[in-house]
Amino acid sequence: MHFHKVAVLYGGDSSEREVSLQSGEAVATVLKKAGLNIYLFDPSCEPLENLKKIGVEAVFNLLHGGWGENGEIQAALHMLGISQTGSKAKACMLAFDKYLTKLIWQSIGLKTAPFSLIREEGDLNKAEALGFPLFLKPLTEGSSVGVRKVKSKQELIQEFSQLKKQHPVLIAEEFLNGGEYSCAIVGETALPVIKIEPTNEFYDYESKYLRNDTRYLCPALLTEQEEKISQSLAKSAFASVGGEGFGRVDFMRNAQGDFSLLEINMVPGMTSHSLMPMAAKVAGLSFQELCLRILSYAS
Repeated sequence: MHFHKVAVLYGGDSSEREVSLQSGEAVATVLKKAGLNIYLFDPSCEPLENLKKIGVEAVFNLLHGGWGENGEIQAALHMLGISQTGSKAKACMLAFDKYLTKLIWQSIGLKTAPFSLIREEGDLNKAEALGFPLFLKPLTEGSSVGVRKVKSKQELIQEFSQLKKQHPVLIAEEFLNGGEYSCAIVGETALPVIKIEPTNEFYDYESKYLRNDTRYLCPALLTEQEEKISQSLAKSAFASVGGEGFGRVDFMRNAQGDFSLLEINMVPGMTSHSLMPMAAKVAGLSFQELCLRILSYAS
């Protein structure tokens, strides 16, 4: 479908605002070079209804985190009758809640790292039962914002009391030590899997966006069969919540080499450090071709 005027939604007011600004600028630049009429739009600076006033037909959503990724902006765009990239409101709402996503995966037999919901200090014994080290993370944040690797009961209590001030519900997750991987999806296609080797203790916000020494291996040094298994797992995980258009699925391996799902990113980063453009390049897609393909699925 050809759109005469496309708005790139970026910025917003979530904890991932800076990343979103970078993604938006990068995508807007290549879409303009492709000859499209592009309008950069920050909904934290002007009302969403202005999109209709300026004649926008489609939105390339690059609002990371918060209401840009939890279904709210998707529902609002649907009500305005504006086509949008990525998944619709219900799918985004499900994927943004790590606990709900894991329950869905469990219900259909997709392997995910053992976990426990943490609402109050009395729940910490359930986290402790997972064994140390473990991950403690906010229920609804992306880009590893607020994620802590906890190595002892004392650390668990300390990190819980700190995180609880900003995040009412947390999730504890067993630490798997067989490596971290990510698989991006565009349309019906799973892109080459990326293996992530951070120099920090795990793939945190700093490793993702601020450091230049995080190693990304793509191809991911998997056997052909392992690559197919992990791509199939990613596609099943994405489809299980109703994902469409584009997204990214993160997973880890345990010591035995089995893949376990972590989470879905419904609006993955599109910065110079981002995984999706990296995987697309290995698949033979330029950044511009990737952006145009994502836009072609807007509905």
